[in-house]
Amino acid sequence: MASIPVNVEQNHETGGEGKGIIRVILADTQAIFRAGLRKIFALEDDIRVVGQAETLAQTLSASKKFSADVLIFESALAPNPADAVAELVKQSPEVRLVVVTPDSNEELTLELFRRGAHGIVSREVEPELLVECLRKVAAGETWLDNQGVHWVMEAYRTQSLRPTGSRPKVQLTPKEALIVSCVTQGMKNKEIAARVGTTEQVVKNYLRKVYDKLGVADRLELALYCLNHHVVDGTKIPPLPASGNGHAAAAAAGASSSGSASSGIATPPVPPFPEKLS
Repeated sequence: MASIPVNVEQNHETGGEGKGIIRVILADTQAIFRAGLRKIFALEDDIRVVGQAETLAQTLSASKKFSADVLIFESALAPNPADAVAELVKQSPEVRLVVVTPDSNEELTLELFRRGAHGIVSREVEPELLVECLRKVAAGETWLDNQGVHWVMEAYRTQSLRPTGSRPKVQLTPKEALIVSCVTQGMKNKEIAARVGTTEQVVKNYLRKVYDKLGVADRLELALYCLNHHVVDGTKIPPLPASGNGHAAAAAAGASSSGSASSGIATPPVPPFPEKLS
């Protein structure tokens, strides 16, 4: 069958370069799947498809030729998807990769993550979750489903994904350690603020400082780093206030529980490890 050339979509209203627009390249073997994604993204004001490809060669060409923020890459485009991801990351480091896999596979998930994938989704992902995934990944966060997070966490705990000591251990202040410990337990900023007696904005400020101090990019990488390097071992998390702040505490707890139910998450809850954190 003749190869379909890479083509480009131009957004004539914004010139393809609108402020806040997420520019996407679709790389998938199936034209019907690409067409479906185009229809989904056409409903979103902040997402524009700027190019598409149906082979690995076309994908490499597209990522080099077109200015894009996110590349949606079907793993079946390459005999070795992890090698292809590494090549794409090396060639176009400014483009963030979301890899579409046919099903959940522990070995492939770990290898894709290790080689530079920024997000991994199943081919059966719900449209609204894929849109949320694109926005989170474009903003610099990591996207994995709950099963993927579990696999990555276990791999880090057994040091099979990143060797211990790859980054120097940094000493956190008691307040920083407390907030980070809450993050490793999967708490949202609202619940963290309620537990430590401060505001959400202060929590955000602390987390930004910790990100810079540890050299991590997001909450998932922060949790992985801290568990792998035992940064918050022994840090005790205070309980939610029993009175006075009941409404805020309940709201915070509700936000935390609703976040953990999502099937796709950019700041995923990390399973508690009482033997280390209590």
